[in-house]
Amino acid sequence: MTLSTLKSRRFLQTISLALAVGISGNLLASPVLILPSVDNAKWRTECAGCHMLYHPALLPERSWRKMMSGLDDHFGKQLKLNAAAQKEITEFLASHAAEHSKSSRAKNIAKSTQAGQTPLRIEETAFFKLHHDNIDADVWQRPAIGSKTNCKACHPDAEKHNFDEDTIKIPR
Repeated sequence: MTLSTLKSRRFLQTISLALAVGISGNLLASPVLILPSVDNAKWRTECAGCHMLYHPALLPERSWRKMMSGLDDHFGKQLKLNAAAQKEITEFLASHAAEHSKSSRAKNIAKSTQAGQTPLRIEETAFFKLHHDNIDADVWQRPAIGSKTNCKACHPDAEKHNFDEDTIKIPR
């Protein structure tokens, strides 16, 4: 082989390796659209009896702590939990909150929530508003949806923590 052939082959190998590494890096850096699976028996028992289990990564830690410290008025309901259960659920929610998740979606939720803000509703987050601001107000009032808190109406896999845009089905 000639020197120019060896240089050309080495150049092509280098380019191929660079492309492979770049493509792999992009795949690994792509957004995680399914929030990581988390579970806690008390959380499941106490919260799922009234509403969908909202993934802890949908709010920052300070929001969960504030919400769990005000159970005497939990969105118009008075909740009674013993101190041990309240502490366990609070710590579970806090430890899996947006800023503690490895999910890029959760990290974006954390970044979009300004330091002075403590949203108690997911629909109050800048992230939610950004991704739902194009939805007309009358859509939220459709009987099959009812409100912004009914995630699973449009995100059929919401209870599996999957909010991938490709799975959205807005009821008529």
